[in-house]
Amino acid sequence: MNAEHPSPVALTIEASQPKLGQTMSMKKTDLEKNKAKKIAGAMKTALVPDRFAQSAAASTDKRERRTRDAAAGLVPFACKLPAELLKRLNERAAAHEGGVNGLVAQILEKSLAAEPAHQRS
Repeated sequence: MNAEHPSPVALTIEASQPKLGQTMSMKKTDLEKNKAKKIAGAMKTALVPDRFAQSAAASTDKRERRTRDAAAGLVPFACKLPAELLKRLNERAAAHEGGVNGLVAQILEKSLAAEPAHQRS
Protein backbone atom coordinates (compact mmCIF):
# COMPACT_ATOMS: atom_id res chain seq x y z
CA MET A 1 0.00 0.00 0.00
CA ASN A 2 1.01 3.56 -0.55
CA ALA A 3 2.13 5.61 2.46
CA GLU A 4 -0.25 8.41 1.50
CA HIS A 5 -3.29 6.18 1.81
CA PRO A 6 -3.32 4.15 5.01
CA SER A 7 -5.08 0.83 5.02
CA PRO A 8 -8.74 0.87 6.14
CA VAL A 9 -9.16 0.22 9.84
CA ALA A 10 -12.41 -0.33 11.75
CA LEU A 11 -13.06 2.70 13.92
CA THR A 12 -14.30 1.98 17.42
CA ILE A 13 -15.46 4.59 19.83
CA GLU A 14 -15.51 4.04 23.54
CA ALA A 15 -18.81 4.97 25.20
CA SER A 16 -19.12 4.78 28.93
CA GLN A 17 -22.16 3.45 30.73
CA PRO A 18 -22.60 5.32 34.01
CA LYS A 19 -24.63 2.53 35.64
CA LEU A 20 -22.08 -0.21 35.18
CA GLY A 21 -18.89 1.81 35.12
CA GLN A 22 -17.66 -0.31 32.19
CA THR A 23 -16.77 0.87 28.73
CA MET A 24 -18.42 -0.52 25.66
CA SER A 25 -16.96 -0.15 22.21
CA MET A 26 -19.38 0.87 19.50
CA LYS A 27 -18.72 1.00 15.81
CA LYS A 28 -19.43 4.16 13.89
CA THR A 29 -22.35 2.44 12.11
CA ASP A 30 -23.92 1.52 15.47
CA LEU A 31 -23.67 5.13 16.60
CA GLU A 32 -25.33 6.29 13.36
CA LYS A 33 -28.13 3.74 13.83
CA ASN A 34 -28.70 5.01 17.38
CA LYS A 35 -28.82 8.59 16.09
CA ALA A 36 -31.36 7.57 13.44
CA LYS A 37 -33.53 5.89 16.08
CA LYS A 38 -33.42 9.04 18.24
CA ILE A 39 -34.41 11.19 15.27
CA ALA A 40 -37.24 8.83 14.29
CA GLY A 41 -38.55 8.84 17.87
CA ALA A 42 -38.38 12.63 18.01
CA MET A 43 -40.29 12.88 14.74
CA LYS A 44 -43.04 10.59 16.04
CA THR A 45 -43.56 12.70 19.16
CA ALA A 46 -43.21 16.08 17.41
CA LEU A 47 -46.28 18.17 16.67
CA VAL A 48 -47.60 18.37 13.14
CA PRO A 49 -46.75 21.63 11.35
CA ASP A 50 -49.62 24.10 10.96
CA ARG A 51 -50.00 23.72 7.23
CA PHE A 52 -50.64 19.98 7.61
CA ALA A 53 -52.81 20.34 10.71
CA GLN A 54 -55.58 22.39 9.15
CA SER A 55 -58.06 19.61 9.91
CA ALA A 56 -57.12 19.74 13.62
CA ALA A 57 -58.85 23.11 13.90
CA ALA A 58 -61.92 21.63 12.21
CA SER A 59 -62.10 18.83 14.77
CA THR A 60 -62.01 21.42 17.56
CA ASP A 61 -64.88 23.22 15.84
CA LYS A 62 -66.80 19.94 15.60
CA ARG A 63 -66.28 19.35 19.31
CA GLU A 64 -67.57 22.82 20.13
CA ARG A 65 -70.56 22.33 17.82
CA ARG A 66 -71.41 18.99 19.49
CA THR A 67 -71.26 20.69 22.89
CA ARG A 68 -73.58 23.49 21.70
CA ASP A 69 -75.97 20.99 20.11
CA ALA A 70 -76.10 18.89 23.28
CA ALA A 71 -76.82 22.00 25.36
CA ALA A 72 -79.67 22.85 22.96
CA GLY A 73 -81.12 19.34 23.39
CA LEU A 74 -80.19 18.19 19.89
CA VAL A 75 -79.19 14.57 19.35
CA PRO A 76 -77.42 13.19 16.26
CA PHE A 77 -79.72 10.93 14.26
CA ALA A 78 -78.57 8.92 11.25
CA CYS A 79 -80.75 6.93 8.91
CA LYS A 80 -80.47 5.35 5.49
CA LEU A 81 -82.64 6.79 2.74
CA PRO A 82 -83.10 5.96 -0.93
CA ALA A 83 -80.90 8.12 -3.17
CA GLU A 84 -83.87 9.68 -4.99
CA LEU A 85 -85.56 10.70 -1.72
CA LEU A 86 -82.30 12.18 -0.45
CA LYS A 87 -81.89 14.14 -3.67
CA ARG A 88 -85.40 15.63 -3.28
CA LEU A 89 -84.75 16.36 0.39
CA ASN A 90 -81.51 18.22 -0.41
CA GLU A 91 -83.24 20.25 -3.13
CA ARG A 92 -85.91 21.42 -0.70
CA ALA A 93 -83.39 21.97 2.09
CA ALA A 94 -81.41 24.38 -0.11
CA ALA A 95 -84.39 26.77 -0.02
CA HIS A 96 -85.26 26.10 3.65
CA GLU A 97 -83.85 28.50 6.25
CA GLY A 98 -82.91 25.70 8.65
CA GLY A 99 -81.14 23.58 6.05
CA VAL A 100 -81.50 19.82 6.06
CA ASN A 101 -81.80 19.60 9.85
CA GLY A 102 -84.54 22.21 10.03
CA LEU A 103 -86.46 20.73 7.10
CA VAL A 104 -86.34 17.17 8.46
CA ALA A 105 -87.42 18.36 11.91
CA GLN A 106 -90.32 20.31 10.37
CA ILE A 107 -91.46 17.36 8.22
CA LEU A 108 -91.26 14.95 11.16
CA GLU A 109 -93.20 17.33 13.44
CA LYS A 110 -95.97 17.71 10.86
CA SER A 111 -96.09 13.98 10.15
CA LEU A 112 -96.16 12.96 13.81
CA ALA A 113 -98.75 15.61 14.69
CA ALA A 114 -101.05 14.45 11.86
CA GLU A 115 -100.79 10.80 12.88
CA PRO A 116 -103.76 9.60 14.96
CA ALA A 117 -102.95 8.83 18.60
CA HIS A 118 -104.10 5.21 18.41
CA GLN A 119 -101.55 4.38 15.70
CA ARG A 120 -98.60 5.55 17.78
CA SER A 121 -96.69 2.81 19.48
